[in-house]
Amino acid sequence: MLDVMLIREATAADWPQIWPFLHTIVAAGDTFTWDRDIAEADARAMWMKEAPGRTFVAVDEDGTVLGTAETHRNQMGGGSHVANAGFMVDPRHTGRGIARALCAHVLEQARADGYRSMQFNAVVETNHRAVALWQSLGFEVLTTVPEAFHHPDKGYVGLLVMYRRL
Repeated sequence: MLDVMLIREATAADWPQIWPFLHTIVAAGDTFTWDRDIAEADARAMWMKEAPGRTFVAVDEDGTVLGTAETHRNQMGGGSHVANAGFMVDPRHTGRGIARALCAHVLEQARADGYRSMQFNAVVETNHRAVALWQSLGFEVLTTVPEAFHHPDKGYVGLLVMYRRL
């Protein structure tokens, strides 16, 4: 676990630290539904949210970005009271409680922002660490969309829809 970690709103100055690990994670193609060869400008536009969305970073005492999260409306209009979020932790810093801390922070911020619940639309079922973490934080699996994700090693696997009331 980390001795010191701060979670704060991301700024444009954080992007140069976020992009290398975000790119590595997306290029691996085993946890995110993004195009594996996404251009940096497109990734930045998708991750660095503007209001009402938010982007956060977890940083250590020297300002190193350890992980990041983004949150936004799951739907517009009549569905805008449900939040959605994404999380990425620099692979060099996994297993230190960063994802758990980011998720707890995002849940609290979503509640403060007036959302009534949070829904994850596409959790890759073979991402066992993430599924277990989200379940430990109160998310439940509502359904599995069979063969909705093409995993680079495991072939076609399901995507989970997960939900938690705030």
